[in-house]
Amino acid sequence: MAAGNRGPVKLTNAALLAGVALHALAIGMHAPAMAQDTTTRIDELQPNIPADAKLLLTANELVYNRDTEIVTVRGNVQIEYGGYKMVARQVDYNQKSGRILATGEVQLIEPGGNVVYADKMDVTDDFGNGFVTALRIETTDLTRLAAESGERRNGEEFILNKAVYTACTPCSTKPEHRSLWHIKAQRVVQNGRTRTIRLEHAYFELFGKPIAYIPVMEIPDHTVKRKSGFLFPTFRYAQKLGAGVGIPYYWAISPYMDATVTATGLTRQGFLLEGEFRQRFHNGMHTLNVAGISQMDRDQFTPGTVDAQETARGMVASKGRFEINPRWTFGWNVLVQSDNNFAKTYDLSSFDGTTYVNQAYLSGLGKRNYFDLRAFYFDIQDADPDSIAENQQPIAQVLDYSYTAPEPVLGGELNADFNFTNVKRNRLDRDTTVFGVDRFRGLEGSSHRLTGELEWKRTFIAPGGLALTPLLAARGDAVGVNVDDPIGYTGAFTSSDAVTRGMLTAGLEARYPILFAGETSSHVLEPIAQLYARPNEQYAGALPNEDAQSFVFDATNLFDRDKFSGFDRIEGGTRANVGVRYTGSFDNGYGLRAIAGQSFHLGGVNSFATDDLVKVGADSGLESDRSDYVAMFGVDAPSGLMASLSGRLDEQDLSLRRADATVGYLGLTWQAALTYTRIEAQPLYGSAFDQDEIQSAAAYRFHDFWSVFGAVTYDINEGVVTRHGLGLTYDDQDTLFSIVYKSERDTDSTVANDWSIGARISFRTLGDINVGETRFEELDYF
Repeated sequence: MAAGNRGPVKLTNAALLAGVALHALAIGMHAPAMAQDTTTRIDELQPNIPADAKLLLTANELVYNRDTEIVTVRGNVQIEYGGYKMVARQVDYNQKSGRILATGEVQLIEPGGNVVYADKMDVTDDFGNGFVTALRIETTDLTRLAAESGERRNGEEFILNKAVYTACTPCSTKPEHRSLWHIKAQRVVQNGRTRTIRLEHAYFELFGKPIAYIPVMEIPDHTVKRKSGFLFPTFRYAQKLGAGVGIPYYWAISPYMDATVTATGLTRQGFLLEGEFRQRFHNGMHTLNVAGISQMDRDQFTPGTVDAQETARGMVASKGRFEINPRWTFGWNVLVQSDNNFAKTYDLSSFDGTTYVNQAYLSGLGKRNYFDLRAFYFDIQDADPDSIAENQQPIAQVLDYSYTAPEPVLGGELNADFNFTNVKRNRLDRDTTVFGVDRFRGLEGSSHRLTGELEWKRTFIAPGGLALTPLLAARGDAVGVNVDDPIGYTGAFTSSDAVTRGMLTAGLEARYPILFAGETSSHVLEPIAQLYARPNEQYAGALPNEDAQSFVFDATNLFDRDKFSGFDRIEGGTRANVGVRYTGSFDNGYGLRAIAGQSFHLGGVNSFATDDLVKVGADSGLESDRSDYVAMFGVDAPSGLMASLSGRLDEQDLSLRRADATVGYLGLTWQAALTYTRIEAQPLYGSAFDQDEIQSAAAYRFHDFWSVFGAVTYDINEGVVTRHGLGLTYDDQDTLFSIVYKSERDTDSTVANDWSIGARISFRTLGDINVGETRFEELDYF
């Protein structure tokens, strides 16, 4: 009958509307304070049900009373309509009053997965007014909302009485879990017209105790994405800055533009003002940062440092990244400061490193080629008022292009690489060792180099499994030099305006993998031999060396054709590399890996034995005809235990020249690592003394959500702890609390704050409160 059909449909729509409103309230409770548009239509709160949706109603009994005009369905009532599902013991629809009443363990499941529970729902059939008792909502993002009663008025307000809100991620697997925090309010009002939620007489409770009373607070609901307003305060403490409280204000300027301004009061240095402006475009993003302070007490800093000499300090930074198309990108990072240590001293986010790399770049990436053009300026942040280290840094432009032929050439792979580097330096960078040896890490003046290289190689598999890989390579360089001759340099340096050099290489690699298989394990032993025939390096050590200064000979580069780290040096002469590679795997989950070998200089001039401006080959282990022995061994256990050992042994007496040993464990309760590093003195290379250091880091979970962690770095030769820290954290995915103490030994007066304490407390869906820095770099690998 008509009335019978109309009743269930009206009933369902009303119940669904109530559920949508309740869900909107639940989401809105934890919406961020960021929005702009505050208008909406009332019908936006109604369920989005297709016009052709089918209604499925099941119940033990359906009764229509013609006298009272009430439709009643009772006994295991289940209604499915437009993706919504509702369960109740009984549902009544009064055609005279136009009210729908659902009673008895009412449960509504929305299409998105949110679940609404109630003892009773009483809603008008025009959706304008309604009342719900014993309300509880569980959302798909694992938040919970409960109230004694809820009421909908005038089609635009939904009011909850005596409401409690919290987030409970662990509840999905541990229903008995209780969140550490709640928000309790006498009244919560959601306004559909203004898209706001008002909390009245609210308490924030932590560990079951009220710690903050909020008489009235109004926040945007879940439909609002951005809104101007104050954010959570930030807290910090540093030894020479004092305690600080920052008040951030978020300004939603437009849908594509916003800004955050933070005012921080520091007890020892005064008022720090920071601002970040962000603008999004259709193809990229630009961010502008500014900060400034007038220091109140310069005497807190070490005398003679830039921190102690400056009063007014500030910075401006710009960062942009834009996509020209899916393959091409350009951008920049630029930092300008009033002095060379402001951002580091005041621990400004993203700008507090020892070196800030200013750069502009254009990059392109294809299927088998790439292009990268960059310009660099290095901002060295230290306490030197003369900025000597920064003036010694180069202004550089670098172009890299690599191409791999898409089809085989003569059955092999053909690669082409090009590099252009231009360097200008305003001040000579001279490093004099304790033994009076001068190293010239950079020359005053300018130099530029254009490099092009072709490489072809092909692998042949001979009968029996022997793999032979012949290789041919040709390289050419054009170098322009306009620098001042370094006074005191006795090498073969040339300051000619322009020179050219070339290198031809013919090589052959032989590998013979041998497989050993047992009942419970398999092993691959692979002897490797390489031979590279080349002429001598032209102008060996006689040209500026900007990009090949860092050099460590170990097992990782034993089989490299050119072991120098950059283009400014070329490995010349005939050389053979001989070694063996091993991998093993066991059915019980253990894995082994190892490399060992030696390199031999067979003819011509040994590039690593020639002097250059930075002594890059000195004491490297390759300066003699027979290199030092290099080896690496590692083991991985299924229990989470891992160990690795790498080293370099003197080729004559097998004395230890360099070593790195690490033992680590990664488990559910314990995480720990211990690393020992030994580097023998390289006086000519600038390392005057042996370096022996132990680094340790550990974390221990002593309860379900509680952990303690720490790290120590110990200088064995000096007999001092150079860095150490300790921290405690609680993390149940809804609440994160962490407190960290860190200390760093200041040996060169570049660290403004010797020690610091940081703390962070974060409530999921609400926000963070930070005091200083709580990140532990030593624990990043856990």
